Parts: sequence; C-alpha cells; structure tokens
Amino acid sequence: MVRVIVERHCKPGKEAELWTLLGELRGKVINQSGHVSSETLRSLDDPTYWMVISTWTDTKHWKVWERSPKRKETVDKIKHVLAAPEKVSVFTFMIIG
Repeated sequence: MVRVIVERHCKPGKEAELWTLLGELRGKVINQSGHVSSETLRSLDDPTYWMVISTWTDTKHWKVWERSPKRKETVDKIKHVLAAPEKVSVFTFMIIG
C-alpha cells in the first residue's frame, strides 16, 4: 500500500471554492480502482493550507488516477484558486520489527 499526500495553498478568500472543488474530486475518486481511503485536512494555523491524504493499494493505481481525465478536469479548476502549484508526495509503508 502507498499513501499519497497532496498539499495545496489556496489564494486567501478562495477557501470555500477550494472546499467545493475538493468535494467534487472526492466524489470522483471514491470508486476509483485501488483507492482505499482519503481524508481532507485544513491547517488551524493557516486556513489557506490544505492537505489531502489518500491511501492506495499500490503506486500503479495511484498513477492511473493521477493521469486520469476525470481527475485532470477538476484539478484544472483547482489550479485557478491556488497561490502555488500543488505538491504531491507518495510514501510507502515501512514494517518495523
């Protein structure tokens, strides 16, 4: 399994619009093959800083979603409310023991 973290900084005053667009994106990913779960977080210290953490069965499924037209359609809308490009980081789980 892998965990994907997408960090976004929206333009001040665009938080409600970003929230709506993230909901649209979540509606599209929910039935995506390989998607396990997602959560959306907003910083208490900086309300323009948002993070989406999703869990995927493997990198292959994440990459399919990342390049999908369904995702791209909403991400293109999201870009207009961002102060900087989104940052995507992919992590693998480590077994300690």
